Amino acid sequence: MIRPAVLALSFAALSVVAIAPIGAQDTRHVTEPVIPAACTVLKAKLHAENNALREEDEQKLDTERIQHALDSCGSGKAVALRADGAQNAFLSGPLELRESVTLLVDKGVTLYGSRDPKLYDTKPGGCGTSGPESSPCRPLISVKDVKNAAIMGDGAIDGRGGSQLIGKSYSWWQQSRAAEPTNTKYSAPRLLIASHADGLILYRIRLHNSPNFHVAVSNTNGFTAWGVHLLTPTVRGTDARNTDGIDPGSSENVTVTKSWIDNGDDNIAIKAGVRHMSVIDNHFYSGHGMSMGSEARDESDILVDTLTLDHTTSGVRIKSNVQRGGIVRSVTYRNLCLRDVPVPISISPFYNGQTTDGIDDLGMKGPLTPDYKGIRIENFISLTPGIVQVAGLNAEHPTELTLDGVEVRGIKPEQVRARYSSITVGSKGANFTFTGSGVTATTAAPKVKMDFSCDNKFVPYQD
Repeated sequence: MIRPAVLALSFAALSVVAIAPIGAQDTRHVTEPVIPAACTVLKAKLHAENNALREEDEQKLDTERIQHALDSCGSGKAVALRADGAQNAFLSGPLELRESVTLLVDKGVTLYGSRDPKLYDTKPGGCGTSGPESSPCRPLISVKDVKNAAIMGDGAIDGRGGSQLIGKSYSWWQQSRAAEPTNTKYSAPRLLIASHADGLILYRIRLHNSPNFHVAVSNTNGFTAWGVHLLTPTVRGTDARNTDGIDPGSSENVTVTKSWIDNGDDNIAIKAGVRHMSVIDNHFYSGHGMSMGSEARDESDILVDTLTLDHTTSGVRIKSNVQRGGIVRSVTYRNLCLRDVPVPISISPFYNGQTTDGIDDLGMKGPLTPDYKGIRIENFISLTPGIVQVAGLNAEHPTELTLDGVEVRGIKPEQVRARYSSITVGSKGANFTFTGSGVTATTAAPKVKMDFSCDNKFVPYQD
């Protein structure tokens, strides 16, 4: 593990000030990043109107000059993408970030991913296809085996997931939806994949329309997403399947803060092997909520604090099963405000790939045992009623949950479900009581008494 002092020193190249956030589970000292000086400025050569390029410009790639600038930039500097009069767009295939170099997308500029699936091939003809011929795609941006890379600026990176692919009759998202009924294998690029990318920073950037997950980070010590604005689809009503927002896995010391996430799948999904993560002061809109799993194992010391969830499908969601599960410990959710969320709380070891989970054993077989302990929900208000459910796998592996100041307004007894769980209600109370097979709980939940309020917490998505 990198010690905090070393992290503070390594972050200096990106001008991150080191102070201690109160109560965060990220062991680092992280505050707002500062955009570094540019080593070079690249001027846009393309014009986008109504978020679209002209068809005749679709082969005018900027990949080579952007990559060359990234390769040549000095440590602690930025490659700036800047508008030039009416020219406001860059078009690129896959790019690779370099150590201690920032990709800076200026306000009013969009970096578009190419619609040509061949550019993302890892095997000739494999990207953008379904079935046996499908093979993984390269991401639009990769960060591999480099430290202190960053993407910053008030511009946008657009993966164009809803646009028809060159040489195909469908878009990335249409391909994904067509594969769903039969669970057919298919391939689509992610917007950003980072691996062994200690010190990675995303700051103020707009992330739009990824063909698949937006941000996937693994095997990384120190990842910060600050002020990220993630909106997918940008054309409302468009079906954008499988477009998770931010998904860390096998990583530690992760902070996501002051970000706005509106997308077509999990807003944040914490994958297996994540420890010391803070999710602080964020706003979620369309999406599947604040999720853990479905690979929920070896996760611990996670704090979600000050979060609004506005019409997500779920609120607090821990999902796994005997083929993906494992130990989850010390997870705290506090100061959460929800409205129009059908399932405010769902903790289940019986995930079966659906948007929402049940708590009944489906008879699935596997060697991995979901075991959830030390889960705490405090200062939690849902302004609208919905399902609250919690389950452990069996009597030998009950889920242990503490509720302390939890209110789901208008909830009915039949909306509260539980099995194989140990429920403790703290002094601030809860306005519902769990009963069910294998459930031990406070005999009667005390009346809710808390100072926490959701007044003025719900605001429109901020671009």
